[in-house]
Amino acid sequence: MDGIIIINKPKGYTSHDVVNKIRKIYNTKKVGHTGTLDPNATGVLPILIGKATKLSEYLLEHDKTYTAIIKLGEKTDTGDSEGKVIERKKTVSPNKEELEKILKSFLGKQIQTPPMYSAIKINGKKLYEYAREGKQIDVPKREVNIYDIKLENIKDLEIIFTVSCSKGTYIRSLCEDIANKLGTVGFMKELVRIQVDRFKIDDAYDLENLEKNKDNIKIISIEDIFYDSDSIVLEDDKLSLFLNGGRIKTDKKDGIIKIYNEKKQFIGTGNVSNSILKRYIII
Repeated sequence: MDGIIIINKPKGYTSHDVVNKIRKIYNTKKVGHTGTLDPNATGVLPILIGKATKLSEYLLEHDKTYTAIIKLGEKTDTGDSEGKVIERKKTVSPNKEELEKILKSFLGKQIQTPPMYSAIKINGKKLYEYAREGKQIDVPKREVNIYDIKLENIKDLEIIFTVSCSKGTYIRSLCEDIANKLGTVGFMKELVRIQVDRFKIDDAYDLENLEKNKDNIKIISIEDIFYDSDSIVLEDDKLSLFLNGGRIKTDKKDGIIKIYNEKKQFIGTGNVSNSILKRYIII
């Protein structure tokens, strides 16, 4: 079994918990995921099975879309509802026009400071490990890109919004930054990842349903994952060379390419760089 299953991660599960669950359901060790979701978050978590686990690095590059809730007036040490309240500030429900203007100010490339409670490593140690030890450390800033941000609703001191963004964007940090621009403090109360690349939450499976209907679950094949990638048909002699690790000259553009034999059967994928084709994933 090689491919991707789109899971709707439940609240309280770590991404690794989901991986372990899938391992047991399908009785296989080769299972991975494509980008951690915090235990408090829910939503789209692509799970890689078999040879598709090699795609992890490729899929990590994909853009993502979230719906989040900001709770204004309180700041927590973790930036979400799991943390301890470390600051309170009297505030009022924001004006819709003002809020929409502030949200739009985040469009485009931004310099963001990731939260201390994150898995980013500094000197071989994760930031949340420093935080739990009470140690202060300079957190390196990073450039992220906000493609779209939309106000969904305002409920008293809670703001619901949807954001499409580049990889590496921390929504917890974004929530705090939005609150700061409103002249107050805030934290991310809830987070749902509704899309990763073309994989949408409407197409995701709940773990409970997956376990009951594992034989009827749609597994996205490696061929389908690269539905929009270029392809090439290799004659038998070139295919043999390719499968044995040989390099083949090609006029195809750089990037992932689908490989077919003379019978138009899907063989796997290759990677083109500087007009040279090399093997990538062979099914």
